[in-house]
Amino acid sequence: MEVKTYFDQPTATFTHLVWDGSSKQAAIIDPVLDYNHRSGKTGTQAADAVIADLKQLGLSLNYILETHAHADHLSSAPYIKEQCGGQTGIGANVPIVQDVFKGVFNMTDFATDGSQFDLLLSEGDNLELGDLSIKVLETPGHTPACLSYQIGNAIFIGDTFLAPRYGTARADFPGGDASTLYQSLERILSFPDETRLYLCHDYPEAGNDPQYLCTVADQRNNIHVQGSGADDFIKLRKERDANLEMPVLILPAIQVNICAGQLPEPEDNGVAYLKIPLNQIEK
Repeated sequence: MEVKTYFDQPTATFTHLVWDGSSKQAAIIDPVLDYNHRSGKTGTQAADAVIADLKQLGLSLNYILETHAHADHLSSAPYIKEQCGGQTGIGANVPIVQDVFKGVFNMTDFATDGSQFDLLLSEGDNLELGDLSIKVLETPGHTPACLSYQIGNAIFIGDTFLAPRYGTARADFPGGDASTLYQSLERILSFPDETRLYLCHDYPEAGNDPQYLCTVADQRNNIHVQGSGADDFIKLRKERDANLEMPVLILPAIQVNICAGQLPEPEDNGVAYLKIPLNQIEK
């Protein structure tokens, strides 16, 4: 397995380009669409950097995989698919998330069956990538549809664990659950110490490089789970989440990402619009 990781500074998001060195078959995990929330302007600079490397390396793209419906960045999956092909994939429980936010955004004609994605993935599914196999692990808690992707002795864990110094995912989004998240964290910690864990986000202090990779052994010292059991973690998570602001991009990101990254259709003036529901999210 070969991996190249990209860090999107504005959203603190890692995108991973993964490929089989022999067959040159590739997957992209958690791609980012540039979005300026002040102006509403979108762009493809982050996606284009991944596409350029994919082409330079002579790779063929099989999959564009989401670890969950993100609340902190918009997905560039449709743009990458248009440029490079590949099938989009997400957790089979994404209809739970879609159903919640269909109501929030009053998306009256929106199908909440996950049909916007090419692949709805469940525990134990395997995706062939040349000589490699991508094993699907369900790791809910942050959202009901969170997945991790295991390839050999590496796991792409989405938001479950952040860098050990920073903690774990929040569990206060609709359908999130601290107890369920703890079980997912414990599952990841059950892998051998040397297992590599590829992160989805990091928030480094000024002057420090972002951390995109750690091991199971590293995460045993995560500040939110070190020496604590389920009850302590659930208490910590609930108290911490109660004081967290919503992500800056949650409203544009969720309504786009439950649609597999598709932007709204332009209206009769040729302009596409996102909805901002008033007084629907408590925080």
